[in-house]
Amino acid sequence: MTKGWFLGLLVILCSSCLGIKGLKNESQLYEKEWRNTATILQPTDVLNKSVNGNWQLRIKGNPYELGTKKGMLTEKLYQQQEEIFFDKVAHFVPNPSKQKKLLSFLKWYNRSILTYVPKPYKQEIFALSQFTNETYDFLGTKFERNLLLHSAHDIGHAMQDLMLVGCSSIALWDDFTEDGELLIGRNFDFYVNDAFAENKIVEFIQPKIGYNYASVTWPGMVGVVSGMNEKGLTITLNAGRSSIPLRGKTPVSIVARSILQHAANLSEAVALAQQFEVFVAESFLIGSAADNKAIVIEMSPNKFDVYEQHNGKLICTNHFQSATYQSDVRNQEHIATSHSQYRFQKLEETFPASQTYQVADVLRVLRDVSGLQEATIGLGNEKALNQLMAHHAVIFQPQKLIMYVSNNPYQLGAFDAYDLKKVFTANELKPEKVLELPADNFLFSDQFKKYKEFRQLNEQLIHAIKNETEISSEKLRAYEQSNPELWLTHKYLGDYFAQQKQFSQAIHHYKLALEKEISSETEKKALHKQLKKLQKKI
Repeated sequence: MTKGWFLGLLVILCSSCLGIKGLKNESQLYEKEWRNTATILQPTDVLNKSVNGNWQLRIKGNPYELGTKKGMLTEKLYQQQEEIFFDKVAHFVPNPSKQKKLLSFLKWYNRSILTYVPKPYKQEIFALSQFTNETYDFLGTKFERNLLLHSAHDIGHAMQDLMLVGCSSIALWDDFTEDGELLIGRNFDFYVNDAFAENKIVEFIQPKIGYNYASVTWPGMVGVVSGMNEKGLTITLNAGRSSIPLRGKTPVSIVARSILQHAANLSEAVALAQQFEVFVAESFLIGSAADNKAIVIEMSPNKFDVYEQHNGKLICTNHFQSATYQSDVRNQEHIATSHSQYRFQKLEETFPASQTYQVADVLRVLRDVSGLQEATIGLGNEKALNQLMAHHAVIFQPQKLIMYVSNNPYQLGAFDAYDLKKVFTANELKPEKVLELPADNFLFSDQFKKYKEFRQLNEQLIHAIKNETEISSEKLRAYEQSNPELWLTHKYLGDYFAQQKQFSQAIHHYKLALEKEISSETEKKALHKQLKKLQKKI
């Protein structure tokens, strides 16, 4: 996760203390209504843990009841999650004066963002927000903080036009699956830090209005990024390349929530999506048991289109594919310079039309750390389908109403299997043990041990570069050996030696980095530029 994302998050949250048009009156109304809503936990309202580690939540009610029950059951998790966010923010932007300079602009920027969130979701967010603590009240009210946190993904795009995540999704049906039924897999590569993913929640929501649905989420969240409803309609989000809008509108996770709660088929999903105005570019991969196919809804502030394939295979990474975006300059530039097209080609390569596939095949691909033609590209490379940073991975069988959800770390832990037909009717909330997908053997390998060592040493090296301190030669050697095929390993070593004015060593590692599979053309150009700059000093 980039520094820019946290900067965007910080300024959005800081701006809330300045007030947003009409929010005070709305807050007073919601507080009055909420206090008049008697919410009592029922035996069907449950929070527990699967044996593999994921939290599991099941609640039922109207918006105020859903928010209150979620707050009551997840209070400690919610407060811990907010602390994780703000600790990271403080780490990146510790200077209060820099924060304040952005406030006047953000006050204007956020002047109408709340008007684009449907009232039932604001009611639910208000109720949930009452269960966080007062630690961060100086940034705004509890309601403001939670509501604006739902825009964190979007704000990263809007503030700095960033590529936040490298999500990859695949949908197969007809001749591509053994039974002809729809099969969908996705990696949600949204990374804050390891702590953020520790409290992943698989939630099962029974709203008073709309369809029951399941979603993979985190504490404090009412929006949806990956989910399936009782009609076998699924949705996953994939970020795209965005233009910079003049004001905030509907967060994409709220659009996804609305579709999941109220759509039973593809035509209903498209009609619902068209009712919203978003302020970033986003692909919504929608699968439908009723239609036995999948489509991608492609939305941006000024354009809307639907992309579909009729051959039984649909791939979605982080660029647009529909006719509307064929001439879009930003989208074409993104295809040419980012790692989205590489992952798209990897999925094409992995699922040829010559055979059919099962759940186990999709699982294997979601965990694949290799590059095209199984090339070794270093662990954690953004060009890999498995970048070893995923918040979660999920596999859907919509007709069977089965959803498989990964456990930590990343998508390497066991996948719990949930039968939605049973989850909403059974007394006990638990996965189907007989359907569980086992943990990846990679977890127990020497290679993974090396990768964990790399992660620790990488953090130390970046800290040394930032603070202009020295690291022992033993640690530098251990760092290089822990992940030698990753271009970033040599890029950071080059940065370190350049700072230490050991220019020959820096040039050596920059050249090594350029021999590896670099994650994007943008990074490659930057590396060439840095190398030329140093060569002039020799």
